[in-house]
Amino acid sequence: MNSISKEDIRYKEAERRVKKIKNFYVFVFVYFAVNIFILVMNYKELKPGETIWQLKYFSLPLFWGIGLVAYAINVFVPGAILGRNWEEKKIKKLMEEEKAQQNKYNK
Repeated sequence: MNSISKEDIRYKEAERRVKKIKNFYVFVFVYFAVNIFILVMNYKELKPGETIWQLKYFSLPLFWGIGLVAYAINVFVPGAILGRNWEEKKIKKLMEEEKAQQNKYNK
């Protein structure tokens, strides 16, 4: 079996993806922990006749959840938001623009 060098581009790409997935799981844990804490605190503050099932108590988890879904798409469906190889294309474009600027000043 071939050993994989840590200098191999495929290894570095896999390592980067694993870090993104790990960060996503940490984000999910924080999302649930914080929102459960907030909902429990709001439940304790309810006045007689109020219920916890009001939009004002779920607006933070709702909007934060939308961000969580967008982050999940970014992590698990690479290229869905900015397209495949977006970073490489952007780097090449910026390098070409910089080269054009240098040529303009050198003339």
